[in-house]
Amino acid sequence: MLCLPYLVSSARRGEATSPLLLANPEAQPGRERLRHLVIASPEGVRATINLLHVLTYAEQREWSRLVTIPISGILITPEQGEVFSLLRRDRQID
Repeated sequence: MLCLPYLVSSARRGEATSPLLLANPEAQPGRERLRHLVIASPEGVRATINLLHVLTYAEQREWSRLVTIPISGILITPEQGEVFSLLRRDRQID
């Protein structure tokens, strides 16, 4: 499961030839655009979104709908100078 604030998909559901393309709209002047990806089971993503809401980091309504990752994968288009870091943490399943 995947949460993306901005999603442009050139692939149709079930089509395995084109990856998802994550668009990066321009940030407002003086601000940096952060793109959070939460990839896990639907329950895991919802639990993470709920936790970030409880911690007052992000409102639940600010997240996109859940998007199924196609077999072809995901294409992230970085801007000049951007870097990537991944946090991996296990959560307890109820």
